[in-house]
Amino acid sequence: MRQRIYIDNSVIGGYFDEEFEEATKRLFERIKSKDFDIYFSEVNETELSLAPKHIREIKNLIPLDCYRYIDLNDDSKKLAETYVKEKALGKASMNDAFHIAIATVNRIDCLVSWNFKHIVNFDKIKLFNSINLKMGYPLIDIRTPLEFLKYEI
Repeated sequence: MRQRIYIDNSVIGGYFDEEFEEATKRLFERIKSKDFDIYFSEVNETELSLAPKHIREIKNLIPLDCYRYIDLNDDSKKLAETYVKEKALGKASMNDAFHIAIATVNRIDCLVSWNFKHIVNFDKIKLFNSINLKMGYPLIDIRTPLEFLKYEI
């Protein structure tokens, strides 16, 4: 069974970012090899619709039989609103809260991001997980693409 990962759009954009492109492209090699089921949501789609065409097209590298779409449902909205209410994130970061909540509610194995300010941040992850437990959800695992690199032994 393939691992289920939710990638936010910082990973898509990282494909063309000098700082992040090597690790991002290596992650996408694993994605193209069908190592994972990749989860996207309507939040990803809305954000991507505003991106330049060459960035939007990176999504096409995900094999169709590995691509999964998740709706932003009421449970995810409520959890995201709780992240904001409990000050894990500010109101301006609502889309980030939605990404985390969608991955949590749907019990995705890992959320992958390059967003160090709002998502891949030790203190923030502790807050997200504290809220998740209070709300009856599991812990969310949040990583960067660097942690999905394969190293030869």
